[in-house]
This record gives sequence, C-alpha cells and structure tokens, in this order.
Amino acid sequence: MRDLREIKYFLLDMDGTFYLGDELIDGSMDFLDILKMQDKDFLFLTNNSSKNRMAYVEKLKRLGCELEPDKVFTSGEATTIYLKNMKPKAKILLLGTPLLEEEFIDAGFELVKGRGESPDYVVLGFDTTITYEKLWIACDYIREGIPYIATHPDYNCPLEGGKFMPDAGAMIDFIAASTGRRPHVIGKPNADIINVICDKYGYNKEDIAMVGDRLYTDIKTGINADIATVVVLSGETSRIQYEESDIDADFVYPSLKELGEDLKRLK
Repeated sequence: MRDLREIKYFLLDMDGTFYLGDELIDGSMDFLDILKMQDKDFLFLTNNSSKNRMAYVEKLKRLGCELEPDKVFTSGEATTIYLKNMKPKAKILLLGTPLLEEEFIDAGFELVKGRGESPDYVVLGFDTTITYEKLWIACDYIREGIPYIATHPDYNCPLEGGKFMPDAGAMIDFIAASTGRRPHVIGKPNADIINVICDKYGYNKEDIAMVGDRLYTDIKTGINADIATVVVLSGETSRIQYEESDIDADFVYPSLKELGEDLKRLK
C-alpha cells in the first residue's frame, strides 16, 4: 500500500482534473497552495500535442492560475526529448500543427515535407492541419520501413458541450489500415512519458503520483510506469464507472479539493 504522505511530486492532468472547459474545478487552486505549504511540487501533464506549453500557460493564466512555462509538459515535448536521446538533429517527417513543428525545430530537428527526402523518423502528432497529401506521404515512408513514432494514442479530443474532434489515435488507425504498421507511442498511457519526465526533472519514481480523471490514460500511465495513481471523479470517470472498471488506482477522490484536504489531515 502506497503512502500519500511520501509523494513529493504530483503529475496533474488538466481538463477534467484541474479545470473543466473554461472553468477551474472547485478546490484546484487551494490544492496547489497546499502542495506549496508542504514543500511538495506539481507538473501539469497533457497528451495534446497540437499545442505547446505556452498555449496552456496562457489558458491557465486566463483561468487565474499563473505559473512558469516549465510547469507544463506535453506529449509533444516528451517526443522531442525521446528522439533527441535516440538521434539528435534527426530528419523528421512530422504530421503536426505549426506549434508542434516549432517545438521540433527548436529541439534541433530538421523537418522534411515531401517524397524522396529520406527521413530518419515519421512522427505523428495531433495534427489539426492534416491533409490527404500529408497522410499519403507519411504512409509511403512508413510502408518503406522508416521508424514510426506517435506522440499519443487518444482517439478523440473532448470539446465543450460534450462534443469531440478526431485525435491522433484516429489517424493511427487510418495509417495502420493502409500500411499494416502501428507506431511506438510516447504519451499516456505509456511509461515512456514518465521516464522522460524523470530524466528532465530529476524525479524518482517512488516520489511521484499521477493524478487524473481518465482510467485508460492517466491511471493506466501510472500503472505502466509503476508510480502511485490518484483518480479524481471530477471529469470523465464516475464512481460507478470506476467501480465497474478493471483498472484500480491507489487512491480515489471526488476532486483535487478532497485530495488536498487529505494531505492536510495526514501531515
């Protein structure tokens, strides 16, 4: 049984955990204050690679939460670090937004666009600027055997009003149908994203807890990486859904508010 008092760093999912749409969830800011008072720390962690950290910093600021850019970590950044460890300055065919392209260029990679350019990797992100030509070129390279990476596997990106837009996972299935190949995925629920975070921030796994509202991404990430897990029932997962699931978290709370209250009580 894990001890909540021993957790030093909380990896926080955002939508459904810290805010819902454009509103902070009650108790979220108080939770950050409690961590500060107890000399604990946090990092916001998102699978969405269509935006860079600054886009999230600006959104959080609009919601009343001002923080340094280094407090936000995306699957896009995780992928750049993973690939830099594999082959710095690699040539990459990237299916991604201009913001993700900028992140890869800043990380020292050379982006190629067309056929006949011999990329070292094909990387699929959440590309809201996707075109048929982009997909076709990517499929040609993947079919040739070029190493293939995806930032994350989410099928849908939630929107306000209970709506969704197709995410990277839908594109993974499109490419698989054409090429017969699936990518190595970096983001949640895979352990790679936690390993990269530990390398960047100097965390030890026994000091970390993954906190989120999705069982199959957030909580599964913690299980796969062998770190503590906290499911909050303020977003996608209800109490009934949790009890019927075969995915078990170490701790279950209605929201960050109750998690914070427990941290104060246990101190």
